[in-house]
Amino acid sequence: MNDQKIWTAALIVIGDEILSGRTQDKNIAQVAAWLNVQGIRLAEVRVVADDMDLIAEAVNILRARNDYLFTTGGIGPTHDDITVDAVAAALGLAVTIHPEARAILEQYYATRGGLNEGRLRMARVPDGAELIANRMSGAPGIRIENIYMMAGVPHITAGMLDALTGTLEGGAPLLSATLGAWAPESEIASILRDTEKAHDSCVIGSYPFFRNGTVGANFVVRSTEPHELETCRAALKAALEEAGYAVTDGGI
Repeated sequence: MNDQKIWTAALIVIGDEILSGRTQDKNIAQVAAWLNVQGIRLAEVRVVADDMDLIAEAVNILRARNDYLFTTGGIGPTHDDITVDAVAAALGLAVTIHPEARAILEQYYATRGGLNEGRLRMARVPDGAELIANRMSGAPGIRIENIYMMAGVPHITAGMLDALTGTLEGGAPLLSATLGAWAPESEIASILRDTEKAHDSCVIGSYPFFRNGTVGANFVVRSTEPHELETCRAALKAALEEAGYAVTDGGI
């Protein structure tokens, strides 16, 4: 593990159903949380329609400026599952049937009606790709270069992430601590700015809310250094209390 380098990843969420609002994405949060444990920061997310050119364009842009690129969705058995084709096109590769993936699917569907044309589509990979284990539904995820293609169904995605745990190179996990106060952001903006400026290895995020007719905010301090995190948290709490605000550890 290299604690000095900041490792980043991007995520492409693929599917017309996400953009239409018919399906609410649940993968962004779980991918981000999993990456953080691996010492990798989710730097950007793009939601893309089921369009070959748009997917390929996003793949080439995001894989080039991040250490890792994850995709969710579009690796199933139907005609509109085109992620494999789009990634292959982006990399200039042919699409082939992975023999191990075919064997996995043959075994999985042996008592479920057998391997038909649609199910065989889930064995298609960009030429030279490796597989990501899927203990939930048989059909594997796919890894090629720094790209990781996973299912769109959240619980299947979770299983694929579990299979990848500990296999990616990353840095120190980003730690966080939360404080809450019934304080309008406009009144304490300078406190947040000055506290963050005084602690170079920390960042402070402010997340306002409105409840029962009162304005408040939760403040999240983040750092890869445990001691610096605590020092910054304590300094922020002291500054807010000095300004006359009661502070709740852990947030409101």
